[in-house]
Amino acid sequence: MNFLKQSIIANRDVAGPRSITSINPATEEVIATVSALDGEGAAAAVEAAKEAFPEWSQTPVEERQKILARWLEIMLAEEEELARLVSMEGGKPVAEAHLVDVFPALATLSYYSEHLKQMLAFRPVKPDQVLFAHWEAGYRFDPLGVMAVITPWNYPVTIPMGEIVPALGAGNTLVFKPASATVLVGLALGDMARRAGMPPGVLNTVALPGSATDAVLDNPDVVKVLFTGSVDVGRHVARRCAERIIPAQLELGGKDAAVVAADARLERTARGLVWGAFVNTGQTCASIERVYAERPIYDPLVRRIVDLTRELRMGDPSLPNTDIGPMTSKGQRDIVARQVEDALAGGARALTGGELPEGPGFFYPPTVLVDVDDSMEVMREETFGPVLPITAVDSLDEAIRRANDSNFGLTASGWTRSKATAARLQRELDAGTVTINEHLVTAAEVTGSWGGVRESGIGRTHGQFGLYNMVNIKYVIRDPGDDEAMPWYYPYDEDFGQFMRAAMPLMYGRGLGKFATLGALALTGRFRRRVRKGTMLANFWKFL
Repeated sequence: MNFLKQSIIANRDVAGPRSITSINPATEEVIATVSALDGEGAAAAVEAAKEAFPEWSQTPVEERQKILARWLEIMLAEEEELARLVSMEGGKPVAEAHLVDVFPALATLSYYSEHLKQMLAFRPVKPDQVLFAHWEAGYRFDPLGVMAVITPWNYPVTIPMGEIVPALGAGNTLVFKPASATVLVGLALGDMARRAGMPPGVLNTVALPGSATDAVLDNPDVVKVLFTGSVDVGRHVARRCAERIIPAQLELGGKDAAVVAADARLERTARGLVWGAFVNTGQTCASIERVYAERPIYDPLVRRIVDLTRELRMGDPSLPNTDIGPMTSKGQRDIVARQVEDALAGGARALTGGELPEGPGFFYPPTVLVDVDDSMEVMREETFGPVLPITAVDSLDEAIRRANDSNFGLTASGWTRSKATAARLQRELDAGTVTINEHLVTAAEVTGSWGGVRESGIGRTHGQFGLYNMVNIKYVIRDPGDDEAMPWYYPYDEDFGQFMRAAMPLMYGRGLGKFATLGALALTGRFRRRVRKGTMLANFWKFL
């Protein structure tokens, strides 16, 4: 493959004084060495975005949609090459790269390229306050300015595209910092946007080591930061943004629970849990990392999950029949191994996996754990690897309580045939997304918001609510201005006091008795000279 090995600033390839080495996690061989920027280069990227903002923010939405549509065409034409690059640099099987990275990105481009104009259109609102009923009022959705998008390595196409596309579509300009581990994928996305006709400076893709990221966070021209990653780094990002009193949108970790009711369909549930736990080698913030199953279904469920897990084929991610590739980094594999070892030492049993394999590559086998308890690290802290702990519970009450007993709350799932049980689980499971008889896949549904509660982060991406996180939701009004003075203008005198005392019961009182103040109101000079009588009569129904 031909790799782009330099940052893109104002549509130009820009070298830097540092370097980032891209490693193939299946072989531990070097794929490429990328020229990386330092703080000075990061500042140049912000400056380019700042210079591009005035023109881009005023570019008609239809023109921005056309560029996104061309980006869609390019990605679709090059999806095979992009999926292979994702596989080579991140470790997931090529088929899975198509499924969980390229496919959702195409959906995102398609959705916003078709619906942006409608979603960003001025939204008129009729004032509820009678005294303001003559206004022309509503909401504008205006771009914020220069934004920073900082994304992780686990979904190097899906995650950045879910933030970049609506942010650009809304009229913002961006500095995009992909994760160092998948920097080649990030640069490929930036190059596609450039070839799609993105004007210079609108999207600046920077190869920037993590240690240099503060140069972006602290830059006074960056007005908002979109960060996806670990809780610890998210705290750092939030602190830096708080110093400048700018918003930080954070999508952080997860410890997602699946609650399995006794009436769940065994085969569908077992297959869904296995996929939800092990897709992308478990390196998903919304992976299933805890299962609470009611006792009547627990034993057959565990047996079926073990059988299905043993059928998974771990190996070279470039081969078409591979189900599980390597983990993306040795450091993350070490965290997984340590958590499993700690659980086994505490009395848990590994029914599959549980041991580091020999040979090159950052492989870790899909591991099913039983006899776990909620005090173990593998049940409390994010694992971010192919580990599925399963425990039996005596009731749904217990399952819901234990599922919610977590510092995280990204997504959760319930598995049941009962509509009543499903409704209860959707209501009582405490997470940003709750799915029934499914898990994780809503990340690929562009109309579904994505984000969590507690340490899983702040804010939402995707769909309508994700787009509105990228804009200034501006309430605007137009008064015709043809009145000499409005009722609330100076002076505050006795007549004004009588006007207010009579107006408030009439406007907000209950029952027919409130109309007793109408006469007193009509006697005030403020009412006679400053209230629009026609508007008041047209809205008289509001007093009833």
